[in-house]
Amino acid sequence: MDDAMNTPADTDEPHWLTDEEQVSWLAYRHASMLLEDHLDRQLQRDAGMPHVYYGLLVALSWAPRRRMRMTELAQVAKITRSRLSHAIARMEKDGWVRREDCPDDKRGQNAVLTDKGFEVLRKTAPGHVSAVRTAIFDRLTPEQVKQFGDICRIIADGLQPEGADLPWLR
Repeated sequence: MDDAMNTPADTDEPHWLTDEEQVSWLAYRHASMLLEDHLDRQLQRDAGMPHVYYGLLVALSWAPRRRMRMTELAQVAKITRSRLSHAIARMEKDGWVRREDCPDDKRGQNAVLTDKGFEVLRKTAPGHVSAVRTAIFDRLTPEQVKQFGDICRIIADGLQPEGADLPWLR
């Protein structure tokens, strides 16, 4: 890439990626797409659910009394309320969750992890953890694991500033 492509930030021209940044960006995109596909396939094969549903079950299992307000669950899962509502409806049909009215706000609803949903999660978790470990952590040194966590936190913190238009707020 020539120097004309890398203009200072104070002009109207884009601040193009350097060759090294471009290589890193493409490696990240490739790895993130492959990882999401790998985890989705494992969960579909072992439990008949997409990765996002597994994340919802985990979040509910960690919540007090295995229940969480729907708006909070959307925020934790980083998905739109509409997508959450669709996912919860599907998991309700499977008997994994149920909805209940919020006792302190009649407009709100809680998602509640049922005993059946908790059992599905308990049976699915070992295979999922193994898939995550094999895909990521078994390939990294302890120092790289720490760096990976630090880098992911820095990126996430920069993408959710106060007042940002985030999907789970829509």
